[in-house]
Amino acid sequence: MAIYGGYYLIAGIMFLVGMFVSNRLKAKFTEYGQIPLMNRMSGKEVAEKMLRDNGIYDVQVISTPGFLSDHYNPVDRTVNLSPDVYEGRSISSAAVAAHECGHAVQHATQYSMLQMRSKMVPAVKIGTTLSQWIILAGIGMMGFGHGNQTIFLIGILLFSLSTIFSVITLPVEYDASNRALAWLDTTNVLTDTEHEKAKDALKWAARTYLVAAISSVATLLYYIMIFMNRRD
Repeated sequence: MAIYGGYYLIAGIMFLVGMFVSNRLKAKFTEYGQIPLMNRMSGKEVAEKMLRDNGIYDVQVISTPGFLSDHYNPVDRTVNLSPDVYEGRSISSAAVAAHECGHAVQHATQYSMLQMRSKMVPAVKIGTTLSQWIILAGIGMMGFGHGNQTIFLIGILLFSLSTIFSVITLPVEYDASNRALAWLDTTNVLTDTEHEKAKDALKWAARTYLVAAISSVATLLYYIMIFMNRRD
């Protein structure tokens, strides 16, 4: 029971931190989503301009359902913007649209961390699906002999894939935001005041990935600690 107690403690703490950051993110985007841009550009127009300014003409900007469902798809080369961002003419719309185009610029310039993350996707999908079940089975069987620790170790190795993926995601997301903010600044799409608010919104968006990475690393270290203690 102590094993599960430690896991639930870590999970509980990270859940509360994640919920706080997520709520702050939603509040920021809602707040800045109500402030219209001085230039009245829509998120779609901001995205298309950033792509053109970076010499990217084979990426399409489309609308996708959902709230904060915005993403760049490197497979079909599309910048997918949620309706509020696609049609919106606010600071939030500009910030999100530029950030997603930052990923398109990463793709076009063959940014190494994005390439590494993309290559990991198939393995991470398998690892995420299987790791928790194998880890639970491994913990339950470790008391029946040293040979059964191998099952737990396999689960840890599979879980480590998602942890590595979460860590690699951090520079990818921060770099996309930096590219977006640099472009928004040099092109004068935003005023100085609007730029600071866009920077604040993207800062909270990045923190959601930071919390996810910290949570994954903490959980992985906890599993490793359990494995090492049972070997002694």
